Amino acid sequence: MATQSKAAPKKYNDQSIKALKGADRVRKRPAVIFGSDGLEGCEHSFFEILSNSVDEAREGHGSLITVTYFNDHSIKVEDRGRGVPLGYNEAEKRWNWDLIYCELYAGGKYDNNNGSSAYEFSLGLNGLGACATQYSSEFMDVYSYDGVNESKISFKKGEPISELAVRPLEKNERRTGTVIYWRPDLEVFTDIKIPHEFFKETIKRQSVVNAGISFCLKIQQNDGSFSEETFLYENGISDYITELAGNTAMTAPVLWHLETQGRDRADKDEYKLKADFSFCVSNTVNALEYYHNSSFLEYGGSPDKAVKVAFVYALDKYMKSQGKYNKNESKITFADVSDCLLLVINSLSTMTSYENQTKKAINNSFIYEAMTDFLKKNLEVYFIENPTAAETFANQVLVNKRSRESAESQRLNIKKKLTGTLDIANRVEKFVNCRSKDPNIRELYIVEGDSALTSCKLGRNSEYQAIIPVRGKTLNCMKSTYEKIFKSDIITDLLRVIGCGVEINGKVKGDLAAFDMSLLRWSKIIICTDADEDGFQIRTLLLTLFYRLLPTLLKEGKVFIAESPLFEITTSKDKIYFAYNEFEKAEILKKLEGQKYTIQRSKGLGENEPDMMWQTTMNPATRRLISVTPTDAALTEEIFDTLLGDNLPARKEFISLHGNEYMRDADI
Repeated sequence: MATQSKAAPKKYNDQSIKALKGADRVRKRPAVIFGSDGLEGCEHSFFEILSNSVDEAREGHGSLITVTYFNDHSIKVEDRGRGVPLGYNEAEKRWNWDLIYCELYAGGKYDNNNGSSAYEFSLGLNGLGACATQYSSEFMDVYSYDGVNESKISFKKGEPISELAVRPLEKNERRTGTVIYWRPDLEVFTDIKIPHEFFKETIKRQSVVNAGISFCLKIQQNDGSFSEETFLYENGISDYITELAGNTAMTAPVLWHLETQGRDRADKDEYKLKADFSFCVSNTVNALEYYHNSSFLEYGGSPDKAVKVAFVYALDKYMKSQGKYNKNESKITFADVSDCLLLVINSLSTMTSYENQTKKAINNSFIYEAMTDFLKKNLEVYFIENPTAAETFANQVLVNKRSRESAESQRLNIKKKLTGTLDIANRVEKFVNCRSKDPNIRELYIVEGDSALTSCKLGRNSEYQAIIPVRGKTLNCMKSTYEKIFKSDIITDLLRVIGCGVEINGKVKGDLAAFDMSLLRWSKIIICTDADEDGFQIRTLLLTLFYRLLPTLLKEGKVFIAESPLFEITTSKDKIYFAYNEFEKAEILKKLEGQKYTIQRSKGLGENEPDMMWQTTMNPATRRLISVTPTDAALTEEIFDTLLGDNLPARKEFISLHGNEYMRDADI
């Protein structure tokens, strides 16, 4: 047989180092600039273009920004500003279109702190956005209007494909502003199908923090027509707070304004800070939103830290002064405050330290300190001047605090019940533990009633086999609420013994012990019930319990059913045969032709002798275990729901169609 030769090792030397140039700096590594090479990065590239128009409008140049999204995923952003400079730049000895759209770190916003920039407060600071978006586009057309001329330049896949074209404007088309039309490139981003909701959410947020500026969103429909929606908040964030609260507001919205200046460090330059704060109290709606230089700060940073410190400080101080706390009661936390707080902060600064280019958080230390101090002082005055609002706010925070502590106490109690580390034999009634501590060999038998417990206890191998009885029928977990389920001692005792918590969906998840497979105490969990109608029903209810609360144990093959014999056949030589169904009984009797024998129905598990229990149900060498491993969870749920749910017609139909399939297990 021919052998495959090994590839020659790749050399790594001085010639191995390469530098990306031009558009490749973005096209080959878009995540460095946009935070992702997927849809999120594509969305951010759109925001880079939008932010330039926002900066123009906020400086007072135009009050309308229009965004159009086409069916082919191309985008157009147009504003009524001064127009982007595209002509020749004597200082740089290059064309401005080349600097802005083909050069990273080039723009007109670098010197905004010393007054020489065209923008005092700007969203785009790094000179990356316009160029990076052009580099990452399949095509881009840029139009600039200065009221006299239209200037146009076109690009394709990061390179210019035309000369700068300038034409005079007719009298009826004279305008100022910039129009950018482009399509994100699928060779750069893995997905360019920006959802309509993203445009709506982004543009609405910009309208919230840019009072008086209109944003028009046009989206092309399947028939070629365009839907149109306008966003405008004349009073900015205070109108937005009123909208969010609706009729749930417990206090009137406030609007505070801060203007100051400072520095992040003694050796750093001083810069300006402006901020608007609006909030109200609601026991139904809560939200915290932070914007800086019009960018939505998804992760907050400095403003979020300031809010958490200041609100807890001011409210705690007020509550102590008013004797609101009970004796020895713990201090409030921000979680208690945020549960009833609707707050928006819109800030601007001439120097901003973003965590990265995606601008989702800022970390300026001066902004944190200034906002913290401002909020502490204003809240203190607010509580004095608005005693009714202060009382309402404080009382609601205390309600939140005490509710949280009560829920946490309940969660811890249930967690102790389900996953406690104490000796479970001392905490679960009638549970019989085994000696081994090794979960890889330990087996748990779930048996039916106290009599079966006694027989299994005497017949087991006490080194590794443990037993827990279930008293009567358990709840139908398919039909019961979580609240009802966890009030059942039978269920909670069983879950405590199993030891790995529960897997549940819904609002109560945080109040219960989370599932952790590593805490499972058993290699096998074996359901052992009588082979009669009651036994089958108990078995089914237990399987339903596992399916709803511990489905992973089923998927991992940890749950078994112990088959118990239906018949005992004893020969004249005192040899006993066990038949597990009618078919096996017939086969045994055929082998015993000519011999004397007696047949009797097997007793219930509780009536069996210990030796018989060991031989038929507990001895690994002779017992019969059925592994319960659902291969199709959806089908299993459907069957459980059919058999145990509220749909009686479906259950009758199932029995009529499939009843014959279970004849081997029937007693006929």
